[in-house]
Amino acid sequence: MTTITVAEDASAVTTRKSVPPKGSRSSTTTALLMLLPAAVLLITFLLVPIGLTFGLAFTNARLISPRPAEFVGVDNFVRLFDDETFWKSLRNTIIFAAVIVPVQSACALGLALLVNVKMRGVNFFRTVYFLPVVTSMVVVSMLWLFMYQKNGLINQVLLKFGIAGPDWLGDPKTALIAIILMSAWQAMGFHMVIWLSGLQTIPGDLYEAAELDGAGTWQKFRYVTWPGLRQTRTFILITITISAFALFTQVNIMTQGGPLDSTSTLVLMAVRTGFQQQQTGYASAISLAFFVLVLAVTLVQRYYTRDKDVA
Repeated sequence: MTTITVAEDASAVTTRKSVPPKGSRSSTTTALLMLLPAAVLLITFLLVPIGLTFGLAFTNARLISPRPAEFVGVDNFVRLFDDETFWKSLRNTIIFAAVIVPVQSACALGLALLVNVKMRGVNFFRTVYFLPVVTSMVVVSMLWLFMYQKNGLINQVLLKFGIAGPDWLGDPKTALIAIILMSAWQAMGFHMVIWLSGLQTIPGDLYEAAELDGAGTWQKFRYVTWPGLRQTRTFILITITISAFALFTQVNIMTQGGPLDSTSTLVLMAVRTGFQQQQTGYASAISLAFFVLVLAVTLVQRYYTRDKDVA
């Protein structure tokens, strides 16, 4: 009996020794190996391009040129101040973001409130509202391109009410508005789902208590629903802002930045300058200016979001 007990104790000790303790060199190596593929992709497709952009912005590099790039200092940035297209693109980008953020978030919240009910067939409407999100932006842009024509669907509907529709994409006064309407419609379903998930996390007891206190529909929304969506609001604000500043596909397909640069954006300008005009250095300077703009907006959002959280 003693021999068997000693053998079992030795086996247990050996088993315990074979399991590496937490924080050992073996577990650290395993973790690093698992992170290696993601780190390679991050460095290759994010950090390296960012570094090259910062470096090329101070050169006269061209995409295809037998001559090596030369350092030109801040000449590319001085050129930006005299470039009328750059200022138009900057203005259009800011206007698009300033309009699309409140419009898209408000419409998405309205849809979420409509489908946040327990009734038969509500899942069908949720799916219908979400369909534009899973549809390719290229396909959506082509469909709206046909609808925005002079004799397209939209003007035909307006004509039924005795309204002569404008040349939506051919008029500088309405081209950016048309892009805003299409973009808000396309991404509305995605943010509807986010709002809906936030609405469903609010305890029903709060609404029952509000009803007992005599609160109406607006009071319940103001004092129960809206405060309960604080974290959801922050997420939606960030995601819509990022997508708004990155506006490219819709403009590239529907207007190519026209007419008269009325729909040109910083991203479209950088792509055209770098790939079509092959002015890599100047395109990098545009991208760097775009980076500074997005960084400034992000810091402002972060400041106000943090201030509300502290309060």
